[in-house]
Amino acid sequence: MFARRVISFGLALVLSMAVSTVSAGDHALALHGEPKYGPDFEHFDYVNPDAPKGGQIRLANVAASTFDTLNPFILRGTPAQGLGLVFDTLTERSLDEAFTEYGLIAETIDVAADNSHVRFLLREEARFHDGVPVTASDVAWTFRTLREDGHPRYRPYYRDVDRVEVVDDHEVIFHFSTTQNAELPMILGQLPVLPEHYWAEREFGRTTLEPPLGSGPYRVAEVDQGRRIVYQRVEDYWAADLPTQRGRHNFDRMLYDYYRDGTVAVQAIKAGEYHLRQENVARNWATAYDTSAVRDGLLRLEEIPHSQPAGMQGFFFNTRRSMFSDPRVREALAYAFDFQWTNENLFYGAYERTRSYFENSELAATGLPSEAELEILEPFRDQLPERVFTEAYEPPSTEGRGMRGNLRQAFALLDEAGWSVVDGDLTHTESGEVMDFEILLVSPSFERVVLPMQRNLERLGANVSVRTVDPTQYQNRLDRFDFDITVHVAPQSLSPGNEQRDFWSCESAEISGSRNIAGVCDPVIDELVERIVDAPDRESLIHRTRALDRVLQWNFYAIPNWYIDRFRIVYWDRFGRPGDNPPYGFALDTWWVDPDKAQRVDGR
Repeated sequence: MFARRVISFGLALVLSMAVSTVSAGDHALALHGEPKYGPDFEHFDYVNPDAPKGGQIRLANVAASTFDTLNPFILRGTPAQGLGLVFDTLTERSLDEAFTEYGLIAETIDVAADNSHVRFLLREEARFHDGVPVTASDVAWTFRTLREDGHPRYRPYYRDVDRVEVVDDHEVIFHFSTTQNAELPMILGQLPVLPEHYWAEREFGRTTLEPPLGSGPYRVAEVDQGRRIVYQRVEDYWAADLPTQRGRHNFDRMLYDYYRDGTVAVQAIKAGEYHLRQENVARNWATAYDTSAVRDGLLRLEEIPHSQPAGMQGFFFNTRRSMFSDPRVREALAYAFDFQWTNENLFYGAYERTRSYFENSELAATGLPSEAELEILEPFRDQLPERVFTEAYEPPSTEGRGMRGNLRQAFALLDEAGWSVVDGDLTHTESGEVMDFEILLVSPSFERVVLPMQRNLERLGANVSVRTVDPTQYQNRLDRFDFDITVHVAPQSLSPGNEQRDFWSCESAEISGSRNIAGVCDPVIDELVERIVDAPDRESLIHRTRALDRVLQWNFYAIPNWYIDRFRIVYWDRFGRPGDNPPYGFALDTWWVDPDKAQRVDGR
């Protein structure tokens, strides 16, 4: 799904939610009970509705990446950062509620009592940047185009939509092929609406550096391919006074500079070359900002707690490779990663160990299965590892036994799986295959984490190389599943649903560019994913998600890494901002330039 207008600093947010009951013609979709904000609300609580407009903010893409397209909806090319600012969606998600979306382009949303369809009534004032009205035909065209010609992941994501019906210029209905997929109305609410008339003379499936036409709060103002993109606030933005937009989008200009090296980017913000960054490197947070600007309060370091699920970051195996097809092998190799040493020596003790694919949420499976989980899992007992039912999963630890104990456990598992050391090489007894693989990286900062693990793997007899490539090559290789092991993040929302098909289904395992990086293809997992999609209420969703989590854990598709439950923000003190950040996102679009603070910083 296209995540609309989220200011991304490497954090992937999955925005799909689930719906239980929605009244006819509502201004919002909510999971349980009533939305926090009623039909006559004036603005979100976490904004300053009187925030001044003006000034600029300079941000950075610090993944050594470049961009070669301004079309973020297709597989080809690497899109520029921030393009979500250009496109409005049917609904807008609030960041202080876990499960609510409010009408944006859509004035009202009407979900059928049997969940067989959803009807959106569009606002008559909605306009694209060229002044052309946004119509139901644009909505229908966008949907069909994304599903047929857009990124391949749209197809499974929208699979349960049977057809789209244009009633008139301002009314559109999506008819569903099933009444069991309760999250579909909110998925469709996140649809970015594209201008049919603009694309009539252009080929949708091609990369382009032509600034796109949208209806959002910003338009593309400048493009320096691979180096910088600049967005200009739309002064006559049609939705500026809507309750969902009031107090937001306050910068006149938003600039994204591209840096090829993380160390250079750290030095650049200390020199004032850009204004704000999220610091994802614990060593930098602990040691890199001991400067006079920090001591004088001009450059600020702040930790902002959040309540977002962490998902799974880990070293993901490509199970399409024969050497990784056996879960015992994957389990064995996990013993080569010493998280405790890594956290203490490289991360200054900043992180917690990830153990769940739904980490930092109530959806994570903990302890032994509950009665409700057992009821879900029992029909599949003969197809599942026995430990799903009898043990609580914990990733390997060196506490109490050290790396030698871990390696002994790894050797035992490898021997059970038919691997032994022959002439110094870990070799499969029957096939003669030698365990020779590459760990693919996109960030040089990960090399210091991986190299100790590489040495431990080589102590097992594996031949392991580590390769860091540029982001374009990295993404192309992921899209083609051309890797052995790589660092990957499978992000999660507070209410998983359709996107789980893209992560774990047999269908997505064969779709180039899908998020099923591991190549998961298991009929039990397919069935558990469908049960999540069909969950009728929150309680059943929790139990079904925990059941899926247990099966994923005990199949060892990834070596779990770590997580943190707060944003670490480095910024020059030139901004005003509301008092509290909302719990479910970093709301940078609610900040504004404070002229007095900016003058103080600029005069340093």
